[in-house]
Amino acid sequence: MSPILFVCLQLTVIAIAFVGGVFLAFSDFIMRALAHTPRTGGVQAMQSINREVFRWVFMALFLGLVPVSVLIAYGGLVVGQHAGLLLISAGAVYVVGCFGVTALCNVPMNTALADMDAAAASAQDYWTTTYLPRWTFWNSVRTVACALSAFLLLMGMSQL
Repeated sequence: MSPILFVCLQLTVIAIAFVGGVFLAFSDFIMRALAHTPRTGGVQAMQSINREVFRWVFMALFLGLVPVSVLIAYGGLVVGQHAGLLLISAGAVYVVGCFGVTALCNVPMNTALADMDAAAASAQDYWTTTYLPRWTFWNSVRTVACALSAFLLLMGMSQL
């Protein structure tokens, strides 16, 4: 394998780990802390987080890894054999388990929450009965998908 390709794959593993680390923080303690925030604080904080996430490095990594993952999966097709299967799997797991889950599960809940008045009883009900448990569950799926994708990519690289 060329040294440039090897470094690019290593940087991809690091980028996936960064994205997964953000998801882990939310599943591990941020959502729990927001759940314990008095009154409307949790809803307001999450609304703010969901607005700010579009303006920072996280979004560039998160979205940038989609085409990179597709390229890695394509590279796995070219390589073939066991290493190729690992690369295909790494790319597919990120695209489906991280990006797909975000688009189909987390973003619709974020959109619904964004349109709510944090002080309204309906917002508090949605926050506690729907948003917190479901969003955190799907976020944990994204965390595992990032970890699995990085692991599969590392294993694939070791066999190239």
